[in-house]
Amino acid sequence: MEQFQPYSIEEDTSYESGMLGEIKAGFPSPAEEMHEKLDLVKLLVRHRASTFFFKVDGVSMVDTGMDDGDIIIVDRSIDPYNNCKAVCYIDGEYTVKRVEIRNDGARLMPANENDKRYRPIEITPENNFLIWGVVTWVIKKM
Repeated sequence: MEQFQPYSIEEDTSYESGMLGEIKAGFPSPAEEMHEKLDLVKLLVRHRASTFFFKVDGVSMVDTGMDDGDIIIVDRSIDPYNNCKAVCYIDGEYTVKRVEIRNDGARLMPANENDKRYRPIEITPENNFLIWGVVTWVIKKM
């Protein structure tokens, strides 16, 4: 991430759109008439005050479905857990990685098997380190 600039959600923000219902990914069926409104904030955000949006910059996490230009939703109120995908602060920089939490510390794991430039980052007591928030959703452009 070049700059750490999350987009926050204002309390009165609502993004409603018509929702047609569930869609089969198998054989086609006639579309149902619109029967309810879809509020994307209600669907994707559990804790408004602690949820932020980021645009992914880079390809170190493509194997987890986070591609360059995708939007990730990050919730700071969720306690980090082993193998969560999270925005982390390490030694003055922010990054998104899969977090391995171990008894002796943590390791930040990239997820791009095709690019060997990305290597695990071992967290030591000398690092200034913080798990800033847990990734809850990835929004992709097709």
